[in-house]
Order: sequence, then structure tokens, then C-alpha cells
Amino acid sequence: MSELDEQKLRNIKGYFDEKIITHGANYKGVDYNNALRQFTYFEQLTKIIRDPASTFSLNDFGCGYGALLAYLQERHYSVGAYVGYDFSQPMIDSAQELFQAALPKVEFTTDKTRLVPQDYTIAGAIFNLKLEIDNEAWLQHILGTLTSMWSLSTKGMAFNILTKYSDADRMRPDLYYADPCFLFDYCKRNFSSEVALLHDYGIYEFTILVRRSANS
Repeated sequence: MSELDEQKLRNIKGYFDEKIITHGANYKGVDYNNALRQFTYFEQLTKIIRDPASTFSLNDFGCGYGALLAYLQERHYSVGAYVGYDFSQPMIDSAQELFQAALPKVEFTTDKTRLVPQDYTIAGAIFNLKLEIDNEAWLQHILGTLTSMWSLSTKGMAFNILTKYSDADRMRPDLYYADPCFLFDYCKRNFSSEVALLHDYGIYEFTILVRRSANS
């Protein structure tokens, strides 16, 4: 990304800083429409975890205030090491406050260098808001981020994003609507032969699961 694009990314950071400061640690604070939609996101993304009863490690890429960790704990997933990364310091501050007494291997950070390979890397809704960044530049940002996520995933990664098959009259210029077929193909060609595309759960978005295969 160019320096100009980095400035635009800082504008996105400022947008989310304002959301969490205004609304606090709830679905509005991470710009979800409602709690049910947030639950649905997590339900789809966590399908990457093959055996919730077996201990696994996780990178939560764009963790917000840690809602995914709460979801996993409430459903008795066997979470071992967990690192939540977000570029918004107010988000991380909220997460740290909520999980002061969390598992000893839980960490929240704004420092990408703290991320190390874990079993899984999950990114929820981090590719939706682009503000004024043009679509081609944003797509390149997405692909670069997916490459980073894959390098941090020893068993698999999952991400979701708005779909280009959304109703045209409801599409917003500040949001990015991706081509699910393109991203499915990109993941197949560049990451693994084991890729699943989930586009059937009643929301104008899709989820992609990418699992390590023997040759990936």
C-alpha cells in the first residue's frame, strides 16, 4: 500500500475508534447491525475449527473488544493460546478490561509483530469498510492480508466479507462488496486445495474457510 493508502487506513481506524468509544463493548461498538448478525458471523467463521473439544490455538485478526473469544468460551470451546489483534487501541483497551481474568494464554495487542503461527486465524468483517479507498486498491489490501493470515495459520483460516450479490439499491459506496467466486478461486490457487465457500445463511455476505492440506 502507498503512503496515501496508509493514511486512508488510518481514517478507517479512526472510524472504529469512534464507534467503540461511543457505543462501548457491544455489537454497535464494532459496527454490526444487531447482536443476531454478530452471532451468525461467529457461527459461520468457527466452522473452521474441526474439533471444538480438542484444545486449539487462535489468532483473532481484527478482534475488536474480544466478542469472538466470549462466544468460544460460552460454548465451551477448548481455547488454548489466543492472540487478539486490532489496529484500534480503544478496542484493545475494552478487550483487556473485559478479559482481565481470562485464560493465562490470552493476549490482546495492536502490535502485529506479536502475532505468531497458531492453529487457526479468523478475521470477522475486517474487509467490509473501505471508506474512500478505491475498489482495486482495497482488493489488493485484502489479498495481502489473506497472505499474512495464511502464514500465521498451521491448520486453517476463515474470513467473511460482503457479497457482490447484495441488493443494488442497498449497496453503499463506503463498503466493499466482493466476488465470492474470485476469492474462492484465489484461495484455491494460492493457499490450499481444501476451501469451502459458505453463502447460504441469510446475510448479504459470505464466509470462506481454508484448511491446510498435505501439500499446502
